[in-house]
Amino acid sequence: MDSLVSNTAAINRLLARYGVKFGIYKNGHFHEQLFPFDSLPRVIPADEFSVIEKGLIQRVNALNAFLKDIYTDKQIIADGVVPEDFVFASSGFLPQCDHFVPPAGVFSHISGIDLVQAKNKEWYILEDNLRIPSGASYPLIARQLSRLASPETFMHNAVDSNANYTRLLRDCMESVNPGGICVIMTPGRYNAAFFEHSYFAEVTGFPLVMNQDLFVQDNRLYFKQRGGSATQVGAIYRRISDEYLDPLTFRADSLIGVPGIMNAYRAGNLAIINAPGNGVADDKGIYYFVPKMIKYYLGEEAILKNAPTYLPFYKEDREYCLENISKLVIKDVAEAGGYGVLFGKDMNAEELDAWRQRLINESRRFILQEVIDFIDLPVMEGDQVVERKADLRAFVISSANGTKVWHSGLTRFSRVANSFVVNSSQGGGFKDTWVLSR
Repeated sequence: MDSLVSNTAAINRLLARYGVKFGIYKNGHFHEQLFPFDSLPRVIPADEFSVIEKGLIQRVNALNAFLKDIYTDKQIIADGVVPEDFVFASSGFLPQCDHFVPPAGVFSHISGIDLVQAKNKEWYILEDNLRIPSGASYPLIARQLSRLASPETFMHNAVDSNANYTRLLRDCMESVNPGGICVIMTPGRYNAAFFEHSYFAEVTGFPLVMNQDLFVQDNRLYFKQRGGSATQVGAIYRRISDEYLDPLTFRADSLIGVPGIMNAYRAGNLAIINAPGNGVADDKGIYYFVPKMIKYYLGEEAILKNAPTYLPFYKEDREYCLENISKLVIKDVAEAGGYGVLFGKDMNAEELDAWRQRLINESRRFILQEVIDFIDLPVMEGDQVVERKADLRAFVISSANGTKVWHSGLTRFSRVANSFVVNSSQGGGFKDTWVLSR
């Protein structure tokens, strides 16, 4: 491990050389920066990860069942488990996707589930990301470069390889492909996660395409190759948001989508990874109901708990929130990336009163949660080791062949002492995640 730590600067230089960056739009300007890597890994024992793995598979299977139900029979609403208001008022529910089941019945092919470990060692789910979860490329390339910098570290530690993510991604796309080639679609160089798009195209061997490389004819999607010939596309890993995907179906002003791609999708000639409309299942308001979904669809109790969460939508919860707002976390259900998160403890009396009124007036827009004092991990700061808050984004791959959890993950940490906000967009760094083999 000492050898790995001593090579931290060298690894970060290699990450910079390979362009391992992320971009942020702020105040109308695009700013690209390196994603700082800390060489001290997060280590998860095999038996502990086995429980996490079972819980993640259970959760994602229930979420996929919910998506299929919501876009077909809507039985969970009819049975009163999830209120109609929380589904159809969600900006993530897309009427354009109603009454359609994607190839192999898989909606969320790549799920990014955010967890934290409390001081009592129990793991809690903070958030489900089922639209376009990003981040798997960073621990992949960091592990590769760490092995080059310090091969002896991995000779003396029994760590599961994380190199199989490429195979999991390829197998997933090919398993749901109704016929044609697989491609990875990027909106272009100025997307925040462009490094990841290009990296996955390189390691999978799938073409990296933009909208001008694609066209729809007779309800089939085609890729225009350099020689002028066109090849049918059967599965597309799109890295653009739903609303920009098809200007004929969603936003007419989209300049990065493909006209008619939803027609190819609805005709059953194309698998879109992840499926359009998944946002209804990772709405922070819907998060509250996931343990109930697990019970409803699978007949099981949730293995992994939600953070204690309250919905002002419900009178009892609202009264608790109004009384205890100073010790809770407020989250806007439509925000992501660490935005729209406020801590009651940081507000004065006037601000708290204003928020109480907002919770009464906009009860569907916010959830409130107890603050989980999650663990700090050791982080190198210059030559010193300091403690910083860290979460874990685990990746779950669902295909026609079942659901699998990647034995790795993106550990993100705050670079500010005592801060609970770890997102890269908020200035955080990342670590490799070691799942021990024994």
